[in-house]
Amino acid sequence: MSDEGSRAFAAAFRYLGIDAHQSPAGDERTYELAGRFTSGDECLPERVTVGDFLKVAEQPGFDAAKTAFFMPTAGGPCRFGQYAPFLRQIMREAGYEDVLVVEPSSADGYAGLGEYAGPLMRLGWWGLIGSDALRKMLHIYRPHETEAGAADRACDRALTIFCDALADPSVPVGARKIEQLAAALAEGRDLFRAVPVDFGRETMLVGVVGEIFCRLSTFSNEDLIRRLETFGAQAWLSDITEWVWYTDQENVKNLRMLGRGLSLDMLKVRLKMRIQHDHERKLLAPFRKEFAGLEEPHGVTEVLERSNPYLPYEGSLGEMVLSVGKAIYLYERGADGIIDISPFTCMNGIVCESIYPKVSRDCESIPIRNFYFDGTQVDLENDLGIFMELVHNYNRRKTRKRAARRAA
Repeated sequence: MSDEGSRAFAAAFRYLGIDAHQSPAGDERTYELAGRFTSGDECLPERVTVGDFLKVAEQPGFDAAKTAFFMPTAGGPCRFGQYAPFLRQIMREAGYEDVLVVEPSSADGYAGLGEYAGPLMRLGWWGLIGSDALRKMLHIYRPHETEAGAADRACDRALTIFCDALADPSVPVGARKIEQLAAALAEGRDLFRAVPVDFGRETMLVGVVGEIFCRLSTFSNEDLIRRLETFGAQAWLSDITEWVWYTDQENVKNLRMLGRGLSLDMLKVRLKMRIQHDHERKLLAPFRKEFAGLEEPHGVTEVLERSNPYLPYEGSLGEMVLSVGKAIYLYERGADGIIDISPFTCMNGIVCESIYPKVSRDCESIPIRNFYFDGTQVDLENDLGIFMELVHNYNRRKTRKRAARRAA
């Protein structure tokens, strides 16, 4: 979904001895290839993933019989559940029927990965925590850099150090591996601290929520956050780990609904969540001072409870409840505006857009703006300029103040 997350997840596969790489970065060729096999009714994330996988098939030396595409699947109303079978169909039509599409499902906790399921889930979780943290550092430092490109270079180098540590098979998956990864993240943190910056420069804090793929894929959202920064904003982007916590919480809810609140399965879920929280705490320890004032919620229930008066999370599911709840959380933390990024026609974005006017009224009329993307050019500069005028006006009259940045 994000450059940082996919690099880390590929590193997790390499730890297990699998020659894994992230798919190529999106470009116009992505849309051109996807357009040959799609009708236009598909959502943007499906077109982007299809086009990027087809770009892999164009690379010199490509061997379909020795290639696998990793495309997890899930149930529910979102079209995401159709990505893997649709990709398999396209590969056949394109003459690459020998390509293996690996599609583990969230329905069985990705047990379809077989012997790799346990270690890959742990390594993948650590990879997501670390990559989320480094991306957050980029969004903190880049708006304040005094040397153009310095923060991007620091992020790229920090991510390389972290991914090399993640892929290093000499350290077993366990406590020592977490220590190794925490040390790699501390080294990456120090690279950011060496970036020439001016933190005295005022920026507006803009929370970014929305559909998980589109908000994290800079290609899909036309690098909206970087453009936002040119207007004097600092983004607080909802990360990937938020979704993991949400799916864990849904497991708990579903077990209770089935009358299995006291069961071995519930014990396993609770134990897994406790271990995940402990690992997250250890890996994020190097960033405690850096993230002061920008702390994520202590648990996903903090987000869900804030959404409940508008979208009861017992019935409303997915990104819509997370986006509404997180928007309110960001308002409470002193954000100056909220942007919701979604693919065109996405149910989550449409539902949220109908709720946001009431959320805004209840939150001192904080500006909340939906941005939809469908792969065609839009006048982002003009729309962002208008939004930022509202942000500055709100900043002058708001009562919820942003926490001061703590010295590193």
